Amino acid sequence: MKVGYKLAAEAFGPAELVRQAVLAEQAGFDFVEISDHYHPWLDNQGHSPFAWTVLGSIAARTSRIGLATGVTCPTVRYHPAIIAQAAATLALLSDDRFVLGVGSGERLNEHVVGRGFPDSVGARHDSLREALEIIRLLWSGGYRSYEGKHLRLEDARVFDLPEKLPLIAVAAGGRESAVLAAELGDGLFATEDRPEIVRHYRDAGGTGPCYAEVPVAWAPDTHTAAKAALETSRWAVTGWKVMSELPDPVNFEAATATVREADILEKFTCGADPARYVEATQKYVDAGFDRLVMQNAGPDPDGFIDFYRSELDSRVRQLTPNGSPA
Repeated sequence: MKVGYKLAAEAFGPAELVRQAVLAEQAGFDFVEISDHYHPWLDNQGHSPFAWTVLGSIAARTSRIGLATGVTCPTVRYHPAIIAQAAATLALLSDDRFVLGVGSGERLNEHVVGRGFPDSVGARHDSLREALEIIRLLWSGGYRSYEGKHLRLEDARVFDLPEKLPLIAVAAGGRESAVLAAELGDGLFATEDRPEIVRHYRDAGGTGPCYAEVPVAWAPDTHTAAKAALETSRWAVTGWKVMSELPDPVNFEAATATVREADILEKFTCGADPARYVEATQKYVDAGFDRLVMQNAGPDPDGFIDFYRSELDSRVRQLTPNGSPA
């Protein structure tokens, strides 16, 4: 079991994200995971710095904690050749502490370069498959070319490759993407506590770690925590179909106009009761996930990190599937 801290790049500026990563290392977290967006979900979040620059700064300011993207889309806004180079460089600068989390992306971030965003889920999965094949090809060394239905590579080489290549965790929400994670990835990434996602991954031959984000909102009382999550993170209750399709923060503002505090309380563990956090985390452990990312939507990141260190760390690490003996 490893536990990570989510760096919400939509809610904080680059210097603050680096500061939080340093605190997370001091608090005992095993890794930090950063979202890789061009836009925030909502305008009032107010931020969206370039994740790769932030990760490089974190690598320079820390010595132990792992780094991960959660997740990068290597098909539209980025070409996979660029991600292959960026990930290899970050692995070298971080002394092999980097995990490349990839997924099929959201229109919110990918449409900005004017190349469009695939309308069908199938086309997005096909593009992601080609991107992973290109990244693997470039990481095998030498000059490489590739001709796919969606993506091309022409006579490219990544010159600076680490001896130990970064692990690739592929985001999945269903069987097709879980199978892709097993075939071309080294691990699985998910945002829901659904055991069938892990099962599809394992049935397809996947043997790597399984990452999942645990939505929480820390504050001294439940109402304050839920109110903060409602203000900045209500987009999380809309479901993946909405999250992947809407193009701009203003659309998410409209789509979440009817979300209420009660909806937040159903999605997020709110407040300061350690037992409730452990109960919520247990669901992900029971579903088969062994890399848990604490995604705090509360108003006080420092307070949450202190809470994790003093109240949660040892309890979460003792969790086993279905409460079986460790």
